[in-house]
Formats: sequence, C-alpha cells, structure tokens
Amino acid sequence: VPMGVLSCVKYLMFIFNVLVFAGGTCLVGVGLWVAVDPAGFQDIVATKAVLSAGAYLLLAVGIALALLGFLGCCGALRRSRPLLL
Repeated sequence: VPMGVLSCVKYLMFIFNVLVFAGGTCLVGVGLWVAVDPAGFQDIVATKAVLSAGAYLLLAVGIALALLGFLGCCGALRRSRPLLL
C-alpha cells in the first residue's frame, strides 16, 4: 500500500474522530443546559421526570462519545491500534 494512501486514511480517521468528539461535546452542552435550566424545555416535555432523565441520558451519551472521539484522535495520530479499537 502506498504511503500517501496510509497518510490520507490517517487524516480521514482523525477528522472523523474530531467530528465524533465535537458531537459528544455538543450533547454534553445540551444536557447541561437542560439539567441547569429546565424551564425552557418543560413546554416540550410534559413531565419533569422525563426531562430530568433525558438530561442525564444526554450527558452520559455525550461524555461517552467525547471520550471515544478523543481516544480515536489519539489513536489515529499515533497509529495505535488499541486506541482505535
């Protein structure tokens, strides 16, 4: 496999993992926003329990995605197979 192709794949994996990290960070931000200021979202969701559970679910998924994206970025740059898996 030519070196240029491996370099291209490396940077494409890095960009993809940056996007996953950014998406996870956005979910954490929205989850924090809903957890801290639920008044704006109570019109959309009928019960407070569903709103609270949704906020914590967004936080958990966002943190997991941000962590996976960060580890994927490190793995792509260092060409570390365990970090990518």
